[in-house]
Amino acid sequence: MTNKFVLIDGSSMLVTNYYGNLPKALLFEKDPEKKEKLYSTIMHNDAGQYTNAMYSMMRAILKIMSEIKPTHMMFAFDTTRDTFRREKYPDYKGNRGDTPMPLKEQFRNMEELLKELGFVVMFDDRFEADDIVGSVVSRFEKEIPSYIITKDHDYLQLINDYTRVWLVQTKQETADELQAKYGTDFGWDRKLSPLPDKAFEVTPDLCLKEYGVRPSQIPDLKGIQGDTSDNIPGVKGVSSAAIPLLAEYGTIEGVYEAIDACAGEKEQKALSAYWKESLGISRSPMKALITYRDIAFLSKDLAQIRRDYEFTQTLDDFKVNFDKAKAKEEFTRYGFKSLMGAIE
Repeated sequence: MTNKFVLIDGSSMLVTNYYGNLPKALLFEKDPEKKEKLYSTIMHNDAGQYTNAMYSMMRAILKIMSEIKPTHMMFAFDTTRDTFRREKYPDYKGNRGDTPMPLKEQFRNMEELLKELGFVVMFDDRFEADDIVGSVVSRFEKEIPSYIITKDHDYLQLINDYTRVWLVQTKQETADELQAKYGTDFGWDRKLSPLPDKAFEVTPDLCLKEYGVRPSQIPDLKGIQGDTSDNIPGVKGVSSAAIPLLAEYGTIEGVYEAIDACAGEKEQKALSAYWKESLGISRSPMKALITYRDIAFLSKDLAQIRRDYEFTQTLDDFKVNFDKAKAKEEFTRYGFKSLMGAIE
């Protein structure tokens, strides 16, 4: 069997499965008080513990193990939004609402369940899940083919010759469309190389084709464009110019080197004219780039996945060691009767 290391953004997977398995009335209810009254309709076990996200996530994990057959696995979770990034920028992820109580409860229980079943589960109050995954994959990727499962586009920066991202789409149709769009060029066949449900495999070449930048340029792209999902500001009004500028200069640093090489306003106008004629940038971003220079570098730094998270596990520690007896016990406790057949 070919070795495969599957690294899963546990927070992304649990949140996706929580909202994907909510009663429709609760999903579309806007009033907070009415929402709370509907919590009782969420899937739960006999002890009253919420289980809708856990059940769907566990079903997805068992399917991954059965079809993809990873030899090594790990899960990384976020524990708080008050990480080192918020120390640098207090409004980081400031646009996100509070985690609903039924989901918060399942975060704790899912982490414990995965540990009980024999998986490595990692989290830290100062680092986010993507920093943990980035650090682990960077240490071992040359020893074992590695695959990251997430919905988060930040992870694209980790893609290289050794590591792929299985980017989860909102719908299976979207993943199929991307597969059809690029499958011919890259010779992919889902039957020969199975992927998780709704996932699309992003390689270095595909990252450039689909998103307009190389994996290493993802932080630069977010430095200019910002990222509304994480409340990263970027440079206002420069969004459409980001890709052609990075194609020309490679990095934000390269863009500012070109600007700083201009002796005065006349040379800046000449550079803007070059951007328009050669790069197709119709509206000059010069003024905005100069005004928001500090914000551009801060935004890039916020978007940069760290790879220096310290951990003690060896590659062997991540070997799949699924405890079937414990799984039966835990599945009984949580009422996952329909999953029992998958662990026989």
